[in-house]
Amino acid sequence: MGIPSFFSWLVLKYPNIVSSAYESDDDDDDDDDEEEGDDTAKEENNRADKEDEHDGKEEDGEKSSATGCSEERIIFDNLYLDMNDIIHTCSSPKNRKFLSHMVDYIDFLFWIVRPRRLLYLAVDGVAPLAKMNKLRQGYFKTTKDDTDSEIEAKLLTDIFKAQGKEVQPRETYEFQDPTVIMPGTKFMETISGALEYYIRRRISTDPWWKDIKVILSDANVPGEGEDKIMSFIRAQQSMESYDPNTRHCIYGHDADLIMLALASHEVHISILRKKPHSTGASPKGRPPNEPHQFLNVWVLREYLELEMAVPAWKHDTERLIDDFIFICLLMGNDYIPRIPSLEIHEFAADLLIQVYKIIFKEMGGYIVNTEKIKDKHAAYLDVSRLEKFLQALSLSEEKIFLKRFELRQKLLCRIQRQAAENEWKERNSDNVEESPDGSDPASKMVLTQGSTSTCISDKSDVEMNTGELWRNVDDILKDKDDLFKNGACSHDRIRLGSPGWKSRFYREKFSAETCIEIGRIQTEMVQKYLEGLCWVLQCYFSEVPSWNWYYPFHYAPFASDLKLLDQFKISFTMGKPLKPFDQLMAALPPEMHVLSCALPKCYSKLIGCKESIIQLFYPPDQILLSPELEIDADGKRFLSQGIAKLPFIDDKLLLSATKTVEKDLTVDEMVRNTIRQERIFLRNSNNLANDAAFVALSDDPQKKLPISTSDIRGWLSPDVGAPNIFFNHLGAIKDDQTISAVFSNPEAVKPIPRLLDNVIVPDKTVTESDIPKRPLWYTYPGARPPPVTRKPDNLWKASSPAMPKEEVKNGGTGWLGRGGGSVAAVAIAAETQQIGRSSYGRERGSAETLPQRSGGGSGYGRGSHGVAATQSRGGRFDGGDGGAYSSRPGGAWAGGGGAVQREQTAWRPAGAWARGGGRGGGGSGQPRAW
Repeated sequence: MGIPSFFSWLVLKYPNIVSSAYESDDDDDDDDDEEEGDDTAKEENNRADKEDEHDGKEEDGEKSSATGCSEERIIFDNLYLDMNDIIHTCSSPKNRKFLSHMVDYIDFLFWIVRPRRLLYLAVDGVAPLAKMNKLRQGYFKTTKDDTDSEIEAKLLTDIFKAQGKEVQPRETYEFQDPTVIMPGTKFMETISGALEYYIRRRISTDPWWKDIKVILSDANVPGEGEDKIMSFIRAQQSMESYDPNTRHCIYGHDADLIMLALASHEVHISILRKKPHSTGASPKGRPPNEPHQFLNVWVLREYLELEMAVPAWKHDTERLIDDFIFICLLMGNDYIPRIPSLEIHEFAADLLIQVYKIIFKEMGGYIVNTEKIKDKHAAYLDVSRLEKFLQALSLSEEKIFLKRFELRQKLLCRIQRQAAENEWKERNSDNVEESPDGSDPASKMVLTQGSTSTCISDKSDVEMNTGELWRNVDDILKDKDDLFKNGACSHDRIRLGSPGWKSRFYREKFSAETCIEIGRIQTEMVQKYLEGLCWVLQCYFSEVPSWNWYYPFHYAPFASDLKLLDQFKISFTMGKPLKPFDQLMAALPPEMHVLSCALPKCYSKLIGCKESIIQLFYPPDQILLSPELEIDADGKRFLSQGIAKLPFIDDKLLLSATKTVEKDLTVDEMVRNTIRQERIFLRNSNNLANDAAFVALSDDPQKKLPISTSDIRGWLSPDVGAPNIFFNHLGAIKDDQTISAVFSNPEAVKPIPRLLDNVIVPDKTVTESDIPKRPLWYTYPGARPPPVTRKPDNLWKASSPAMPKEEVKNGGTGWLGRGGGSVAAVAIAAETQQIGRSSYGRERGSAETLPQRSGGGSGYGRGSHGVAATQSRGGRFDGGDGGAYSSRPGGAWAGGGGAVQREQTAWRPAGAWARGGGRGGGGSGQPRAW
């Protein structure tokens, strides 16, 4: 899940929400525990790669234990890890030490946070069908990229051989399974076994783990990692015994974690993540050594309270935050596409907030009422207020489209002019040699870029040649991806914003010719999109309302189409999650090299069989294993940004096909295809081990018993899982003191729409002067925003009962130009007039920036293309967070110019929470043994 580049926008807008995360620098030793761990690491490393054994010993010898650190340094009670982020970080081609790197990274995060009570490891399980269609697009596009790179690599290999350059065979350095990180694969089953082994060893041998309860939710537990984490927090939060001042830390880079944290109405949550653009990055497949940072939710809540408050209106902070979460859904996520006029890099979030504040009084109140979130007919959403908001939002729609078109044409003309100048210089230069065929770009690139390597061929080896080959492949594919530079940009037949644009859109995208056809499509899109908004809202605030629902269009409706919403009746049928193999069938492309690595043979044959009833899920070109895939890149500069036009998955049809082959599964395959529950692990000396529920499990293994004495609540049942084959590789744990049980959350209850009683809210540190004011994107010329201003610090304080009423000027003034316009438009103009010196720089990752390309883009597929690994675009579908700010020396954060905002250190309130000095909880962070 994720709103593309949302984190970058947040930090650019609200810089004080982040603070640095440090490891502890304690040096106290605990040699006995470390020596036992070292032996296990050596055993595992010998099996992985005997040649690296010496390096592993050196790493183990250099590390220092932090088990002697005092409890005063511990800040957080519970630590939650989104394991898929860690798995993607540590995986790399042929990395036979992957598991060691994974547990080293977990140790690293553990010593940063130092949880006192709980560690929760969440691996992505089977996703709802709404997410599965997004996964499907990602896998198909990645497989197409891999196929294109193979074609280019073969052409370049022939050219290299003709030049006498030897390269490595592809199979010697390529990751053998491009789709392993999905439930149901052998790889993920190995991950589950390795995590259990790691948990048991740490609990049995590490004093810092002796009081920790560990919950493992592996890939066979349905739901995405962040959703499972928040389900646990919400369930605990609803219990009477819950401590409202429990401090949570969640590790993950998914932007939706921010929304989920806000939706929980928990003050004491921090989100741990790697610091963007740090200079200490580790190679792919190694535990990262770059700095990390916390995003502190309590500070973000302060910003939003100030930013969203309406002048002369007594506001409810919790409902303002709920409405902020809801209006941000319009910028798109992994379940529904964004409204076409809303792009995060065009500061669409600023527009949403401005419109919300201006139209709030006309709406008559808040849009969302989460007290009714469990209502089966969407009573939690006031559609009349939503419709007024959307109609006010639509007033800027055409202006945004026209500015986009203007900027796009200017950029295209500039690129074409530069290309023509370069071509003229090339033609008239006496120093440039022509390529042998005069037209093959691959040959031309090798001759120009590879000339240096040819001159020093005596010093070159096979590995250097291979690295050069893949650098050339990536350069070629970058050029092909850039539709502006390679001349493949098609003529814009729709021209959004110009007269008749909406009819042209529906004609081009849906082949709708008549007004009746257009009206029918509009109505259906609006209904399904409204359902999607309600579906995602329930995911954020409660649970998945339906495992089988999905948005059945590749495009979202326009803001101006979202009207007459009260005619639609919204309801969902819960359904059931698919099994792991069913999700693999739904998401994977039909290329056999992909299917053979992830699916049992009896399943993969369903795709290759012409008589199979699921053949309609695959485009004809894909069935023929053609590299062609229809991608709609209208309005995009890069082909990789386009939409893969794939058929949507019909789960009923899919299940009817897979049931016919389930009987052919082996015993091991049946185990991988089962649905499981979370498991809880703890040392036998832990207080929970004496709970009546744990004691009774040994007497009556058939019961499901409630936990009654612990700081967590839930149900326990006997742990009778399959034997862990991972223990066969590393051997049994000496003196295993770990006990385990199957864990279930407390029964679903009504979500908490407010702060809990007796919660200690930190003192407020943010004022309105900390929030820069910027004109709306469509109101100024050019792509770069003009300088912005900050309001004086004495204008309004957080403790004030209401914000003073701001001046609203008449039409004809401000950034909107001439004309009286509507009341909302005039108010928007007035809101954007004050412009002073800048505290923002130019946003990184603009349309002129070429994206980094590799086979592992968006977290799917290969981690790299061989020896010369190139940087991935980013994890999952979160857009890589774009990089809208940069790191400056001295811990400062700023944009391209203007005032520099100091990055704050980790927050420590006075009083009972001030448990010690230092640099925050943490440990040595050195690589540790199994």
